Amino acid sequence: MGMAAVFIVFAFFGFEKNFLSVIGSSTWVNHASAIGIIAIPVGFLMIAGELDISVGAVLPASAMTMGITSGYYELPIWLGMIFTLSIAAFIGWVNGMLVTRTSVPSLIVTLGTLFAVAGLTLSLSILLTNTTQVALYPPDWAKAIFGGRYFGGFRSSVLWWIFLTVVFIYVLHYSKWGNWIFALGGDQESARNAGIPTDRLKIALFILVAVCTALAGICQSIQFNSAQSSTNFTLIFNTIIAVVVGGVLLTGGFGSVMGIFFGTLTLGIVQQGINFTNIDRNLSSLIIGVMLLIAVLMNDTFRNLATNWSTSKKKS
Repeated sequence: MGMAAVFIVFAFFGFEKNFLSVIGSSTWVNHASAIGIIAIPVGFLMIAGELDISVGAVLPASAMTMGITSGYYELPIWLGMIFTLSIAAFIGWVNGMLVTRTSVPSLIVTLGTLFAVAGLTLSLSILLTNTTQVALYPPDWAKAIFGGRYFGGFRSSVLWWIFLTVVFIYVLHYSKWGNWIFALGGDQESARNAGIPTDRLKIALFILVAVCTALAGICQSIQFNSAQSSTNFTLIFNTIIAVVVGGVLLTGGFGSVMGIFFGTLTLGIVQQGINFTNIDRNLSSLIIGVMLLIAVLMNDTFRNLATNWSTSKKKS
């Protein structure tokens, strides 16, 4: 309902400026896809009761890995992708190991990883290339798969986003791993007592977040034919906002892939759709803030209603 209301408002005020045209639609859908590829695995992690904010550093690190290996040193693009995904998986593994082997909250662990990876990316970029921005000239096949445009302007990242959404719907809602994720977020001790490998599951989720972030970085570097090392702090907030607006509880244990999908699309409409209206662009942050507060309040309300209904059913 929230997305429908936002869409109707922006479609009405942006109709004359081609908000609904193919080119107009591709603008906010493309923007949403760049967030959505990362938001769904972040949502998995939040459903499991954890959080990863290191994505803001993993994305530029992945893009720079592509730029340095396949751009500056001119290695085959597929080899650069393997390096990129491997490094991202290692970062995710480190996050998972630190969270499961210590009592430090995942927010603090990934905050530390955020700055550590950002610092390493910047220093290694200067050390290896003497610059913080590297050009990349991918072959046609890589451009078509990861950085092309289709159907009048929709980027390849949109196709990746849709593909991952379908895969993750199966994983979360139709497989045992999905049941494990919900159980982990509901009650970790009960999940462990039920035989669920909670530590390995958490590590796998952190790796999943990092690898999907690397995929987004690969798409970004190939699309723009370049990479830069600056940390993307905005991405951190965008992914969390998309997940929360999509109905995932901050306390874990509840959420859906389609909810995250539509939450991301709603965020894309607000952030980019406002350019098609006469609404002051400075108000986009206000709209997002109000939307986030409403989403959190509604999520808490639905959780309380579900809890009360479950309690009354048991008593009866």
